[in-house]
Amino acid sequence: MADSMSELLRRDMECEGLLECMHGLKELDKRCFAALVEGTEPLTVDEVADRVDRERSTAYRAVQRLMQAGFVQKEQVNYENGGYYHVYRPTDPDRVADDMQRMLNDWYAKMGQLIGEFREKYDEEAPAQATAEN
Repeated sequence: MADSMSELLRRDMECEGLLECMHGLKELDKRCFAALVEGTEPLTVDEVADRVDRERSTAYRAVQRLMQAGFVQKEQVNYENGGYYHVYRPTDPDRVADDMQRMLNDWYAKMGQLIGEFREKYDEEAPAQATAEN
């Protein structure tokens, strides 16, 4: 993570900042997500690209990152005469929020474990240093 925890806590953040903070997503990813949320129906990658004014391949990569993070769902639409195409829609916000809460809980538990290890390691070394200095 580029920013320290204390910097993140001092920064004014909006809920969309969770895309970046918890999943490492980029500004374009947030714009693509907004385009999908604002759409009244699921969108194709071409439609997303048009709404964010980017090339199709660039928008596709952003949508793929959103899918990997669990923010977007892909659906297949079949043509009557054969063939298909994909459309994308935002994942249910409650599901996304639950996933982020689980991730936060896991992170909190991991940080607690590391803090305990830090305490044990440096509590043991402090008396040894004091003895060596005397």
